[in-house]
Amino acid sequence: MADAVLIINAGSSSLKFSVYRIGEQDQPRLLAKGQVEGIGTSPRLLAEDAEGQMLVDRCWPGDRGAGHAEFFRVAGSWLREQFSDTALLGVGHRVVHGGVDYAQPVRIDPAVLEKLEALCPLAPLHQPHNLAGIRAVAAVLPDLPQVACFDTAFHRAHPDVADWYALPRRFYDDGIRRYGFHGLSYEYLATVLPEIAPDIASGRVVVAHLGSGASMCAMRAGRSIDSTMGFTALDGLPMGTRIERTMGLAMLAIGCVLVLRPFFIAVCVALILMVATWPACRVTAGRSDDGRSDRAHDNLVPNGLSMVCKVLCSRSM
Repeated sequence: MADAVLIINAGSSSLKFSVYRIGEQDQPRLLAKGQVEGIGTSPRLLAEDAEGQMLVDRCWPGDRGAGHAEFFRVAGSWLREQFSDTALLGVGHRVVHGGVDYAQPVRIDPAVLEKLEALCPLAPLHQPHNLAGIRAVAAVLPDLPQVACFDTAFHRAHPDVADWYALPRRFYDDGIRRYGFHGLSYEYLATVLPEIAPDIASGRVVVAHLGSGASMCAMRAGRSIDSTMGFTALDGLPMGTRIERTMGLAMLAIGCVLVLRPFFIAVCVALILMVATWPACRVTAGRSDDGRSDRAHDNLVPNGLSMVCKVLCSRSM
């Protein structure tokens, strides 16, 4: 029986997964990848093997009632049937926010899960769904090792000047700092850049993560030294449901209030959930909330130029 690991990326309306066989060679070998998309609207399960051959394509038209928990069960059932001759050794999860405590992947236990739960107000569109995936696996396979990998971890080596706000030191000590996000995406880019662009990989590079969520990252020798995102994933470039720096400043103010008066948290969470659904790119671009679209590109350029100027002319370099 072959050994394998499962990788899960649970988002606000999708559940992406990949299965890798391990032990045969130095690098894990992809067996299959897929996703359940359109959760809450028109769910669809898609998966293909390593050669791109379709393994499953199943729809639930107009099924708005079933949520993430139901489709975790659906995807899990399909995976168990498809890979019945494979021994699952562990599960890796993308988790958006690791806070001040986690700068490296960590094996999940109840104490870790509790700390990650406390970060949900800082990433309300992502963190709750990331943790729901962890709980769904634990409910079926409670003894199976699970590991959290954090979007914030890649940016934890920032120089202080990139992470500090102009606030008293106690706010930084309490976690009010510029974390940066999309770190797993940037870490992958840093890994493959020496292969696809060796001439620049060891120098100063600005890379972009563009989609419904968007950001830019300044790297030097493959390490993050600055990011357009800050205290939360609402800062920086305009995005599908986030309205760039105005939103980031509002969230920073809310964070300071939380440090000073923790009982405001219920009001703050409600505010986050209300404003975080504002379709920024769709409004400004007129038709799309995807940062890769042409019209959205027009709105990203000025913010991108700001990032480039910061890299070329100022701090950390």
